[in-house]
Amino acid sequence: MDLESIECVSSSDGLDEDEIHQHHSTLHPHPHPHPHQHHHDFSSSKPRNNATNNTTIPGPTAIAPATSVHELLECPVCTNSMYPPIHQCHNGHTLCSTCKTRVHNRCPTCRQELGDIRCLALEKVAESLELPCKYYSLGCPEIFPYYSKLKHESVCNFRPYNCPYAGSECSVVGDIPFLVAHLRDDHKVDMHTGCTFNHRYVKSNPREVENATWMLTVFHCFGQYFCLHFEAFQLGMAPVYMAFLRFMGDENEARNYSYSLEVGANGRKLIWEGTPRSVRDSHRKVRDSHDGLIIQRNMALFFSGGDRKELKLRVTGRIWKEQQNPDSGVCIPNLCS
Repeated sequence: MDLESIECVSSSDGLDEDEIHQHHSTLHPHPHPHPHQHHHDFSSSKPRNNATNNTTIPGPTAIAPATSVHELLECPVCTNSMYPPIHQCHNGHTLCSTCKTRVHNRCPTCRQELGDIRCLALEKVAESLELPCKYYSLGCPEIFPYYSKLKHESVCNFRPYNCPYAGSECSVVGDIPFLVAHLRDDHKVDMHTGCTFNHRYVKSNPREVENATWMLTVFHCFGQYFCLHFEAFQLGMAPVYMAFLRFMGDENEARNYSYSLEVGANGRKLIWEGTPRSVRDSHRKVRDSHDGLIIQRNMALFFSGGDRKELKLRVTGRIWKEQQNPDSGVCIPNLCS
């Protein structure tokens, strides 16, 4: 069952009013909107039906591996590249060790019994090969020995990114520009320009956090994109609220930026400062590592004021870029104005 929605009022520097109306034309209007504020629902969501699961990303041309050899090393069942032990039947048909357990000891090509025959000749051929990374069409120029290629591809900087949307098991992958458009068009995520933000989260029944509720906002600053997450979930037996930032790029680039989050009221405040995590790290991994601003429910209700029966949290924050001082070697913050 979906949780009761949380209303969120956001403001950001550099906000385009026309863009707000374009992205939120299907949402329920607030009775008295502020000139620089907008409203949207903050609740669990199901995957969008119009989200595409495949994308073709143009990249530099590269020489593809020799087709005949590549086909020899392709498992006829799963179509993945085969690695030792490579098995074969009495007629010489090959398949990978993973698929051998799936075909009940029958060759998928001739239906003869497989037995336990290794194709040592093909394993030797593979050992002598050097092949380009599977992401060569996306820009990776590297060439590796056959048995080293798989390890590289698992961490290749040119591999596609997973969709950072946390409210559904979205299977879309692509480069950053593609995913930004996907988040905007398919998941209807709010897009902001600027490196400071001011969000107000409102929920009428803050005790209902058995299922994680969440909100995602994308910010564009310093020529990069950042994902701001805010959600409620159970931490052990205690309900908590959490906000954190992810960088839409690799970890080594994320280290060039810092961010702060602040929440408070009634003369008290909580402040978090940290480095944004890369979207290479899943939303759940970041959340479960508690790498962000965590607000216990009692503290959140104290910040909300009133009779503590309604959640009213205002979270402000900023993003800045760390610059290296060439004279002292010390990083100094570069704040956007």
